[in-house]
Amino acid sequence: MVKRGMELNDIDLHASLKKYFGFSQFKGLQEDVIKNIVQGKNTFVIMPTGGGKSLCYQLPALMQEGTAIIVSPLIALMKNQVDAIRGISSEHGIAHVLNSSLNKTEVKQVKEDITNGITKLLYVAPESLTKEEYIEFLKSAGVSFVAVDEAHCISEWGHDFRPEYRNLRTIVSRLGENIPIIGLTATATPKVQEDIIKNLGINDAKVFKASFNRPNLFYEVRIKTANVDSDIIRFVKQNSGKSGIIYCLSRKRVEELAHVLQVNGVSAVPYHAGFDAKTRSKYQDMFLMEDVDVVVATIAFGMGIDKPDVRFVIHHDIPKSIESYYQETGRAGRDGGEGHCLAFYSYKDIEKLEKFMQGKPVAEQEIGNALLQEVVAYAETSMSRRKFMLHYFGEEFDEVNGDGADMDDNARNPKEKQEAKDDVLKLLRTVKETNEKFKSKEIVKTITGQINALVSSHKANEKSVFGIGSDQTENHWMALIRQVLVAGLLKKEIELYGILQVTKKGNEFLEKPTSFMMTKDHEYNKERDEAIVSASKGGVSDEKLLKILKSLRKSQADKLGVPPFVVFQDPSLDDMALKYPISMEEMLNIYGVGEGKAKKFGKPFVDVISDYVEENDILRPDDLVVKSTGANSGLKLYIIQNVDRKLSIEDIASAKGLEIPELIKEMEQIVYSGTKLNIGYYIDEVLDEDQQEEMHDYFLEADTDDLEEAMEEFDGEYEEEDLRLYRLKFISEVAN
Repeated sequence: MVKRGMELNDIDLHASLKKYFGFSQFKGLQEDVIKNIVQGKNTFVIMPTGGGKSLCYQLPALMQEGTAIIVSPLIALMKNQVDAIRGISSEHGIAHVLNSSLNKTEVKQVKEDITNGITKLLYVAPESLTKEEYIEFLKSAGVSFVAVDEAHCISEWGHDFRPEYRNLRTIVSRLGENIPIIGLTATATPKVQEDIIKNLGINDAKVFKASFNRPNLFYEVRIKTANVDSDIIRFVKQNSGKSGIIYCLSRKRVEELAHVLQVNGVSAVPYHAGFDAKTRSKYQDMFLMEDVDVVVATIAFGMGIDKPDVRFVIHHDIPKSIESYYQETGRAGRDGGEGHCLAFYSYKDIEKLEKFMQGKPVAEQEIGNALLQEVVAYAETSMSRRKFMLHYFGEEFDEVNGDGADMDDNARNPKEKQEAKDDVLKLLRTVKETNEKFKSKEIVKTITGQINALVSSHKANEKSVFGIGSDQTENHWMALIRQVLVAGLLKKEIELYGILQVTKKGNEFLEKPTSFMMTKDHEYNKERDEAIVSASKGGVSDEKLLKILKSLRKSQADKLGVPPFVVFQDPSLDDMALKYPISMEEMLNIYGVGEGKAKKFGKPFVDVISDYVEENDILRPDDLVVKSTGANSGLKLYIIQNVDRKLSIEDIASAKGLEIPELIKEMEQIVYSGTKLNIGYYIDEVLDEDQQEEMHDYFLEADTDDLEEAMEEFDGEYEEEDLRLYRLKFISEVAN
């Protein structure tokens, strides 16, 4: 029988800390938490990532009789922790994992080590604990305590609900009488905390809650445009040599972005759950060992990654909840040094996430949407982002003197404030008069006098408050609701999926109104997204330079006895007149210019542009120079290799799931950027010698490679496809 709980005076916590972990000092609440656990009491720990949460159960486990069971949802996380514990002990069996990844021999070894009293920490997945044989075995083995890590998985109100966590209480009671339970989580709203305590049946637990504030992190939100890749590259290059994580929603985007970064000289690797375990751990190690600076990942990455010096975390896509955002940004600056958290936001992304939820059960959709609306509020708010986030976790923050108060974009560039006392009164009255039955969206509809199904079913359109705020926009009222919530005059009833209710403080305000200063939210709407995107895309070429380049192209073409389009096509010249490339390297960033083309024709163009830039004092938009990956460079390579092997065009197309016209388009891109494709073998099969000669003479004499003109010239003699293919052969042989 294991003796649980120890007298505090029997032990010296500091000596044990030094002995096992080599530290002489505890961090934050660790010491108090450990004292409580060592005395055999139920304990609930809420401690943000990087606060030293795992030491809270590791040290007591090492000090006490018996084996501590640590429940954890992620295999990668367990493995990391087991390796870390084995690193501080001469006994390999001091810590073990028990999950589906073990074979029979390994399971036998684990059981032996536990029986012999060697194993102090046993990491299990919740589903392993449902196996009858494991329960019977652990009953007899003697459990010192059960620690439930990532305890927020118990709550369906959290961002990572796992139903198998729900049965833990029943399982623990089967393992033995009075086993102390420790719940630990790094993210929990007040509602989730309540849920955890109720579910684990630890109402008597002492609660230890560390502050969620990470004062060294800088929070910033930027508009996401079509040029988000360029924005990210620029940011990463400004922080070159620093470690960073970039999160994307989809695996496909992860691979594309990693590729774009690599092409632009950033050392980056992709990471997602679609790679096999070997590749994943290779990339993870490269990041930990600093062989690469940046990892582009889905949220599968970072669970249990203890790299203290991640200097930036970028969200290419906005996450599904504030909890996820907090956890993912929390991987930056764990050593207390710099940590820049940058999120790109566009309302389109939110709509995409809403779509994802449509197939789920209604309750789950409601919760998902409530969490998502908080993210929208965070991105669009113009108040202190830190204050907003801490309020979400049920913590007060002083945005003037608090630790890290000036560490976000809103605090550094404050928006003007305006008096909103009267509007707050209208808002609180509307919430009350509609009987506290509405979420933000319907409150805003009622105030601005708009009807939807919900508004009319509650007859809110017949109330006196209907339309009392129609002089202001919906955005104004949304912004005010968010600020009034943080000020504590309203609260959201989470169990009713975010219905607004007036608080005691709100009622006092109604009786004795005082000044209320509000700031306007940032407005991110589709029109604005589109406007920014088109402005940044459709940069206008320098007409004067374009004329010079066209005449240079003509003279170069005449020298070589080829048509001008063989030298460079029009879109390439347009791009040169926009980006002003003044070196051969920059020339490669021009649309439709590959290495072959740059080598063959680039030099005179670069020289002319350099002189032009100097004479006219041109400020070059060096920002524009972001190389594209040829995101389909794999496809291009496949085409080049198989044309070399003289595979038929039809076979190449069907192998890659392309229609013939699509394949020809890809081939045109290859040839026009200066790479040779010897498709003579295929042309010989479809066109005889005379036909080929006729086309050759036409293209040699023509002023343009325009197909419509060629079709007219031959007056329907040839199919468009034949002409396109022959044009490929012509450019390949004459130009490349």
